[in-house]
Amino acid sequence: MQNYSFLSLARNALTGHKNWQKAWRSPPLKEKYEVVIIGAGGHGLATAYYLAKEFGITDVAVLERGWLGGGNVARNTVTVRSNYLRDQSIPFYVKSVSLYEGLTKNLNFNMMHSKRTMVDVVHNYPKMRDLRRRQLTMDIYNSTYEKISVDRVRQLIPALTGGGAESRLPIIGGMVHKDAGVNRHDAVAWGYARAADALGVEMHQRTAVTSLLRANNGDIHGVETVKGPVKAKKVVVAVSGHTTTITETASLRLPLRTMNLTAFVSEPIKPIVDVIVNCSDLGFYFSQSDKGELVIGGAPDSAQSFRRDIKQHVFEDTVGAMLELFPSFKNLKLLRQWGGHLDITPDASPIMDETNVPGLFVTAGWWGGYKAIPAGGLTMAHHVATNSPHPLMEAFSYNRFKNLDYILETGTTTAR
Repeated sequence: MQNYSFLSLARNALTGHKNWQKAWRSPPLKEKYEVVIIGAGGHGLATAYYLAKEFGITDVAVLERGWLGGGNVARNTVTVRSNYLRDQSIPFYVKSVSLYEGLTKNLNFNMMHSKRTMVDVVHNYPKMRDLRRRQLTMDIYNSTYEKISVDRVRQLIPALTGGGAESRLPIIGGMVHKDAGVNRHDAVAWGYARAADALGVEMHQRTAVTSLLRANNGDIHGVETVKGPVKAKKVVVAVSGHTTTITETASLRLPLRTMNLTAFVSEPIKPIVDVIVNCSDLGFYFSQSDKGELVIGGAPDSAQSFRRDIKQHVFEDTVGAMLELFPSFKNLKLLRQWGGHLDITPDASPIMDETNVPGLFVTAGWWGGYKAIPAGGLTMAHHVATNSPHPLMEAFSYNRFKNLDYILETGTTTAR
């Protein structure tokens, strides 16, 4: 793998940047691999990388129906945080945030990671009580979360001029999560892909998987693709909102419901906010990118949906709530908008497990799975390689729904 550095940048500038190595290869698809990973998004690529890096398993093919990093990993609001509620969730996300902070160095790829701090703006006392409860649980796992006054909220967010004492929903205080940050989504995908390729993993774009193949004894046997069948001892499904589309081809039904989550971006403006602003009572959150755009997230559709755009009423609700607190944004123009796919479990926590089809693994059910990519990839790789769950992911088993052992997680941004 070619080393990226200031020196290599200067050296290649002398030749017009024509001699850079390709970030990853495009080898022919083989008939058989030890492991096939469906989906070249964040979780799929991270799993492939850690399989090779931590466990020496390099006979791995990552199959992607589109282009690498073009799915849900490119359709999010790039927020990284660990302010969750449950004992099972917090250590997992603390680990993920920690891995993100070292990713640029470890992968030799600039993630543009920026530790921003998240400010939760609170409008009612039951919510404040709930967040204080979350703070006390997070303290056990050394994840930072603390209560701040209304004045401090406004100091951290100077553009927050609404929400006064006479408004419909006056601000009563806030919570600060100092570990939160943002980075560049395509850099995460490209960095993991480049590093995995250097270790021998193969990436196959434009190679859609049409179905899962099972042997006569019921075990996983491989996958059927648009380029023909591919055999594998183990298959990992990491396709976000399309998980059930794949697993049902093996007669496996999972407790998942696919929903659309709204996001949009404003035109670039001068820097006005250097933190991540979360207003879960009103159903929106945003941060400002390095280019000056406001990256805004809204609430999910209320019903199941595979759509990739956003519904007008969801957009209007999000913008209306935002202008109530930030009236100065009313003249901003919208640059682009999109919807991402979420496959949600009944308890809003992920499934990371081998299914009852031996050899078939699933990482799914992520509400905001971007923040979980490093830890998700590391722990899934551990499970695939060792045939036993990593301690950080053990609670997110497939069987918890049979035993009603739910992880009822309310630590999701804009969850209602």
